[in-house]
Amino acid sequence: MSVVKINALIVPDEMREELERRFAGRAGMVESSDGFEWFELLRPLEGTDRYLVYTRWRSEEDFQRWQQSESFQRGHARAAADAAAQGQAAGQGQGHGHGQGHGHGQGPAATGSELWTFEVVQSTGHKKA
Repeated sequence: MSVVKINALIVPDEMREELERRFAGRAGMVESSDGFEWFELLRPLEGTDRYLVYTRWRSEEDFQRWQQSESFQRGHARAAADAAAQGQAAGQGQGHGHGQGHGHGQGPAATGSELWTFEVVQSTGHKKA
């Protein structure tokens, strides 16, 4: 049975574009992981300031292996380095795409996060237009 991991990121309005840019810069890093099935970055339209990072995995073990992988570490280190470089250019601090802190190019784009885990009980295929 597949497992879904949803990282709910609290993102201030002024950091939305930056968060999306950072995720776009890491595109492709998770897709080659064994057991990976799906990724979506969901932007809130109304009623919340939380972005949802949706990933679906063949199993909990596959997700855990990815989190401990070199690819995961490299992706987070690269995001931190990018944020640090931007912050230094602007005279600011360090951070990556989804941790504590705020401010354009000065550390994390999110001010908080929660990781939710779900087991897929039912699923319907995607229809093509």
